[in-house]
Amino acid sequence: MATNAGGLRCAKYGVTRDSVLALDVVLADGSLIHTGHQTFKGVAGYDLTGLFVGSEGTLGIVVGITVRLKYLPREVHTVAAFYPVFRLAAAGVLAVGKARVQPAIMELLDRGTLAQLDDIHGSDLTSRGKSLLLVQTDGFGAAAEAEAVRQVLRAGGATVTTEASAEAERLVELRRHSRGAEVDDEYRVGEDVAVPRSRLVDYVAALEAMAAERQVHLKVVAHAGDGNLHPTFWIDRHGPGVDAGAMERLQAALDDSITAALAMGGTITGNTAWASTSSVGWGRSSRSPSGSFSAGSRSFSTLPESSTPARPSRIQSSESGYSSAESSAP
Repeated sequence: MATNAGGLRCAKYGVTRDSVLALDVVLADGSLIHTGHQTFKGVAGYDLTGLFVGSEGTLGIVVGITVRLKYLPREVHTVAAFYPVFRLAAAGVLAVGKARVQPAIMELLDRGTLAQLDDIHGSDLTSRGKSLLLVQTDGFGAAAEAEAVRQVLRAGGATVTTEASAEAERLVELRRHSRGAEVDDEYRVGEDVAVPRSRLVDYVAALEAMAAERQVHLKVVAHAGDGNLHPTFWIDRHGPGVDAGAMERLQAALDDSITAALAMGGTITGNTAWASTSSVGWGRSSRSPSGSFSAGSRSFSTLPESSTPARPSRIQSSESGYSSAESSAP
């Protein structure tokens, strides 16, 4: 909740903010406030709940959450589309949109990611293609939507299969582990950017070009349904370290990926509210404060001077009606 986190199903169901109805928040002076409403519909006043979701504790400490529950879908269909070229898989995302289908899951994995999954989990994904577009539809119209997806993806050059429930669950689980077990460090840096879906193919092409130019390795996984990509750049390490030139190329590739995303109308983070700083101080924070932007000659930043509010010395009691969906944070 603090980061307004996203995930695989955000394209259809939204990020965390879309499922939060109300909050109990302790402010810096120790006072307890209640925001939001207990009803599905409530439009009066300012959206303070939406303001607190994703603020990462800078406005107050959330101690109670009322969430919106959604019905589990009665039917789920999973389509796996393997492509010979990654850019064709990215183009498949746009084709699904043009078919007026809104999948619950639409995930994109490149060749490097598929190879890593095969190595770690013993799967055979690379024998089926060089990139994968994994699509899942749900609800009463899931079968019809899945058929429409199959048709447009086949027309775009994909080898398309409809997965049985066990294999579908396996593919989704593999996707969840697709960023690998490695820890991002000074030799391997992962990003989290989002671009308009109409620029997805352009951004994938830009990533491939910058990796080749900077002579670094690249793998990409993406929540393709909402244009959120996770490119990972890394350099090989032989012995205790690498040469300074390789480190500079890695840093340049990281900077290039952010610059290209912003130039295409994108954002520096798609899964969590604020960008994080890598373990060695690289990335977004070395260029400018996370979320900063400029307008004319003036610069603005979404970061306050202090990102941690004063610890509350008292908590006042308040009465609020909680639904069965409520959960309280410690």
